[in-house]
Amino acid sequence: MPDVNITVDGKKVTAPAGTLLIEACKSVGIEVPSFCYYPNLSLQGACRMCLVKVEKMPKLQTACTTVISEGMAVTTESDEIRQARKGMVELLLGNHPLDCPVCDAGGECELQDMTFSYGAAESKFIDIKNHREEQQWSPVVYFDRPRCILCYRCVRVCGEGMDVWALGVQNRGVSSIIAPNKEDHLECEECGMCIDICPVGALTSGAYRYKTRPWEMKHVGTVCTHCGDGCKTTLGVRRSDTGMDIVRGDNRDKGGINGDFLCIKGRYAFDFAHHRDRIKQPLIRKNGRLIPTSWEEAFGLIGKKFREIADKEGGRAIGVVGSNRTTNEENYLLQKFARVVLGTNNIDHHRTADFPAFAAAMAGKHEMTASMRDVAQAPAILLIGNDPTNQHPLLAWQIRNNVRLRRARLYLVNANPIKLRRQSTSFLLTPAGAEGQVANFLAGDDSALGATTGANSGREAWINFRDKVRGEPKLAIIFGSELRGDDIGALVEFASHIQDARLVCLGDYANSRGAADMGLYPDLLPGYHRVAEPAKFRDDWAGVPSPPGLTIPQMVDAARAGTLKALYVVGANPVDQFAIDPFVFSGSFVVVQDMFLTPTAEIADVVLPAASAYEKSGTFTNTCGDLQLVKQAGEVTG
Repeated sequence: MPDVNITVDGKKVTAPAGTLLIEACKSVGIEVPSFCYYPNLSLQGACRMCLVKVEKMPKLQTACTTVISEGMAVTTESDEIRQARKGMVELLLGNHPLDCPVCDAGGECELQDMTFSYGAAESKFIDIKNHREEQQWSPVVYFDRPRCILCYRCVRVCGEGMDVWALGVQNRGVSSIIAPNKEDHLECEECGMCIDICPVGALTSGAYRYKTRPWEMKHVGTVCTHCGDGCKTTLGVRRSDTGMDIVRGDNRDKGGINGDFLCIKGRYAFDFAHHRDRIKQPLIRKNGRLIPTSWEEAFGLIGKKFREIADKEGGRAIGVVGSNRTTNEENYLLQKFARVVLGTNNIDHHRTADFPAFAAAMAGKHEMTASMRDVAQAPAILLIGNDPTNQHPLLAWQIRNNVRLRRARLYLVNANPIKLRRQSTSFLLTPAGAEGQVANFLAGDDSALGATTGANSGREAWINFRDKVRGEPKLAIIFGSELRGDDIGALVEFASHIQDARLVCLGDYANSRGAADMGLYPDLLPGYHRVAEPAKFRDDWAGVPSPPGLTIPQMVDAARAGTLKALYVVGANPVDQFAIDPFVFSGSFVVVQDMFLTPTAEIADVVLPAASAYEKSGTFTNTCGDLQLVKQAGEVTG
């Protein structure tokens, strides 16, 4: 779009055509107050706090609904404007309760800030304020009706942003009230976006309710560790009798790749860090029972057993299982410890996406890797497999916003009627397990067509689908763990013939991509170098075993055969994840390092406590390949 030149308070401002006046002012550091306006939501024009003077217009104009035009001259501060804003604040305070000392929004309330800036010392209103009892709409959402200023932010973010539509407006005019979708309660995803976006204390969190004040907390910006998206979250930490406790999670920073978004896990799922069942000291099995012991005794036994087995049986008798929830630094050190110290390539982790196949297919084509920003701005998106709404909430948010704000075209192929189909331009069902054949069909293999047809998709529908997708420049191609091996190569080949196409391989866990990059594989070193050709690593590490090691299923078979004598598991639960019979490891010396007594830890000979992701610093790599810093928020338990 061409640029438009305007003048704001005597300052020259240049912004793209179509920019709202409030955003143009913000771009040069001029803050125009507002309650109802929020970026990327529909325009409301309800609060009238953003009134400004536009030359040649007879009345004050709302900056949040006015689009800039060439030569526009704007005044944002004058006696007339200040008086108008003062009047609006006075009207809002007319029935607003003086709850600031007990309101959870105290210290972070936009109305509180506006009152200090524009409020009158005295009010013209002397009527008794209408009181309404607070309502609990869900386990985490409380609504205090007298505090509500009817900005409608919550209604819009729930509907437009989350596509849930759990909030609405009842009645009209002065009788309007915000109401839940199910009479007196909400049926929603409990994401908490409505709470985060509320400019006052009308919507508050049951998880944070009456716990502390913002100024009593230390606010630590870190990365959420519950999925592969890598959203930034801000943890509110307060010192208590037990140490530094995490009391709140929110998105007050808004500076991460997730912008304004944070899902239910990023906002609330941190209580595990202080759970009473956490392992706080080492455990050793004696007489069939795990009993507490000292670190010295635990390390002494581990060192003795590992050395005996390595000297007698060799490194191939030892297995190591890593995690896709630990940091890159921990994963790198774990695989190096296995190879250099224990002398084994028997190292693996719970794999989700086939990142090695993706890395091989993308060799020499790294410019085709998509970021979250690319997904948010792509004119067309192809999604094969996965359900981002549940597995990658940020990705789903970006897709929804892209379709709504930029009219992007969304093409879906899935074995299930996922929620994003409501935003799709074209949606085809395919049998479960046939997603790989879809990739081959898109790449030009018509013989794969027979395996792809589903309940709503015949041959003609698939051919039309392929023709449409092929004609989309700057296509963002997203695929889940359903695609593996050569199928990924076929999809990359298909993308290479589309102008400026980019790809995203979705890994389900917080550091699935990082675990793969750091070499938690029996046949691959860090950077996906094969163990059979470790020239650089052999020189630097003074010897790396050449033969590829065992995968987790192969380790289970080796333990069953009696050839796997020891197993070291860090932050993983293979017994549960792979449905392994615990008796298989009865002849092996098992060491587990974890936060809780998982089914795998219950069969261990030694259990070591582990720090949570919020109790250490390091880096995670999200599913798009973005390297992000995880900061320590609390003290290590135990």
